[in-house]
Amino acid sequence: MANTREGLAKCTTIVADTGDLDSIRQLKPDDATTNPSLILAAVNNPKFADLVDSAIKEAQGEDLEEKVKDAVDRLGVAFGAEIVKLVPGYVSTEVDARLSFDVQGTIAKAHKTISLYEKVGVPKERILIKIASTWEGIQAAKVLQEQGVRCNMTLLFNFYQAIAAAEAKVTLISPFVGRILDWYKKSTGKDYAHDEDPGVLSVKKIYNYYKKYGYETIVMGASFRSVGEVLALAGCDRLTISPALLTEMDGMTEAVTPKVDAAAAKDMDIPKVTVDENVFRWQMNEDPMATEKLAEGIRKFAADLVKVEDIVREKLQHCLRKWMA
Repeated sequence: MANTREGLAKCTTIVADTGDLDSIRQLKPDDATTNPSLILAAVNNPKFADLVDSAIKEAQGEDLEEKVKDAVDRLGVAFGAEIVKLVPGYVSTEVDARLSFDVQGTIAKAHKTISLYEKVGVPKERILIKIASTWEGIQAAKVLQEQGVRCNMTLLFNFYQAIAAAEAKVTLISPFVGRILDWYKKSTGKDYAHDEDPGVLSVKKIYNYYKKYGYETIVMGASFRSVGEVLALAGCDRLTISPALLTEMDGMTEAVTPKVDAAAAKDMDIPKVTVDENVFRWQMNEDPMATEKLAEGIRKFAADLVKVEDIVREKLQHCLRKWMA
């Protein structure tokens, strides 16, 4: 009898939400996603010391801070390049969250990332550049997509973020599930059944709208708190799932039934929506959950990136002292 993860894989592409190479090697997902928080966890693991040391040795820049930022860029690519060897599909690499409101800065960082990947033999077609779903981030992604760089819009909590991303023709969006549930549980004090989970309902609404109007952007549900949440979105294009939940599903035999259906969505009565900058900003203003979680997510990723930089700076300073001795 197939286990639950195998059942899910029949209707959804499974993506590993981790930067841990051993977990990816063991779980054998189709794709993998990383972010600064996952990279921070990996950097603190002694078994990845060689990757960290190599990035530091190759770092370039006019001064220490430039070298630190360059080393961190190289480190993200180094982990991504190792993951590419382990999965057949996409690997997502995140742009510096501090560029979330900087269109040109995001574009420049994305091109640098792709260039670093190409230098180590990874074609750009294997990489998704992860960008926060701010208005500026979506505009940067639109330009990048036109330039042949594929993008993954992350920290997506709102229907209008999703529509703007689809209109920008991004390759993939990562609407968050668990973080939406967290906000509503804290706000209302209620518990939610999986079929009433606000995060699950948000992704279903986006999925149905995309399929209704023929958008090619991939919908990849993210940020899950339980296997129940995952299974409530069975049938979604992709789901990025933590190793802990994937392992839990390996030990289950519950049958998996698709909960969304592209063909059925085409017959749904869903009005078409137009989103420009004014509509986007107003709808985000009217959605305290999305506004708060987007800002919180950007701050968290930025803070974790600073921690990675601190680790790299300390190691770089140690190397410089050693080289000068």
